[in-house]
Amino acid sequence: MVIDEPATAAALAAGLNLTVDVVDSLLAELQREYNGYTVSAPDADVASHSSNTSSNNDGNNAAPRGFELRNIAGGWRIYSRAEFAEVVGGFVLEGQTARLTQAALETLAVIAYRQPVSRARVSAIRGVNVDSVVRTLMQRGLIEDVGTDPESGAILYRTTSYFLERMGIGSVAELPQLSPHLPGLEGIEEFYEPGRM
Repeated sequence: MVIDEPATAAALAAGLNLTVDVVDSLLAELQREYNGYTVSAPDADVASHSSNTSSNNDGNNAAPRGFELRNIAGGWRIYSRAEFAEVVGGFVLEGQTARLTQAALETLAVIAYRQPVSRARVSAIRGVNVDSVVRTLMQRGLIEDVGTDPESGAILYRTTSYFLERMGIGSVAELPQLSPHLPGLEGIEEFYEPGRM
């Protein structure tokens, strides 16, 4: 709860003087408990178990918590449950939202799918100058520079673990495939069939 990024099992193991296997097992057990799949504590109020709980497959009564433990972006983090997002968001945001502009979203998408990529390449793909948008994305911690292109010397950009966290994915490999959404690709497979060259 107090660290800025998801905690890896190795970091938790080092902090708790346990093996990584033990920590993995404990995290999985804790995740199940938060999801309401374990037996409730024996001294818990009996009245609370009568109607406000759900039964798991073992016939034991347990209710899901208002938060959950997720393995995301290469580590573990506690999140509020999706069904409470609106309520929690109301307290956290207090009417203030800082959404990305359409230009920022498009630039972020290009970087996410083409990373590592230079600013000039992103500009060429989008057809507009993206200097200020890239600065905004860097200030928000969604992208970072990863060195320079050996041929051109241009700075290369990629998405950060914060981006993965905000997207709710573990790696960029989990991003949706673009090909089904591209227009005009009907029948393109005929050009790739053997014997049709």
